[in-house]
Amino acid sequence: MKSKFARILLAIAVTFTFSAFAQTGSAATPTTAAALPAAPSSAAATTTPVPNTGTKVGAINIEGAIFNCNEGRRDMETLQKKFEPKQTELKGQNDELEALKKQMSTQGDKLNDDAKASLQKSIESKQKLFDRAVQDAQEDFGNQQQEVAGRILQKMAPVIVKYAQENGFGMVIDTSKPWPQSPILMAGEGVDITKPVIDLYNTQSGVPAPSASGTTAPKPAAPKTPASTTPKPTTPKPSEPKQ
Repeated sequence: MKSKFARILLAIAVTFTFSAFAQTGSAATPTTAAALPAAPSSAAATTTPVPNTGTKVGAINIEGAIFNCNEGRRDMETLQKKFEPKQTELKGQNDELEALKKQMSTQGDKLNDDAKASLQKSIESKQKLFDRAVQDAQEDFGNQQQEVAGRILQKMAPVIVKYAQENGFGMVIDTSKPWPQSPILMAGEGVDITKPVIDLYNTQSGVPAPSASGTTAPKPAAPKTPASTTPKPTTPKPSEPKQ
């Protein structure tokens, strides 16, 4: 539920952001300063808007563009490193809990009633605390991941609009989610503009490719937790355009 709500918020942000930038591209002069979106960069601000007269339909994986651009990869690596101490802490709690469960399994029939009840109570108490800690960590990670996505999207949106206008695209659809979660049944490689938008954004942002990760961009995911914990919530992952 948490992940679904976050995806809805991101989708709403995409809609309003693109609407704002598309309007500035086709309007002659905004009536008030408040109507202008924040300028993403000096380069974009000095570019003369191109009228949206294109007739082609393009497709872009918004999540893939956000988390596979150099800035997204860098920020996700930073976020994952930030949560490494929490992962270590959760692993320690899980190991302690598993040790108590093993003790109950191997020695439970040898313990007297009081000792067995005390051990069972300790297991249940630690299990509740552990499950809550895992849930809190996942929610915290998910919230910060969405903050990264929202911040990058605000700067990437005008880049997408600019690319679409300059290359004759009158419509750009988002293929981040597969059908039937999305109304888009399919989108071939011939209409996909994800990579050129990423390249253009990398050039504009000036952020170099993370060196530590090699050629593979890190995928956004919930912090790793031991296998015995509650399942991780689904989080946005970059994916290849659907065929």
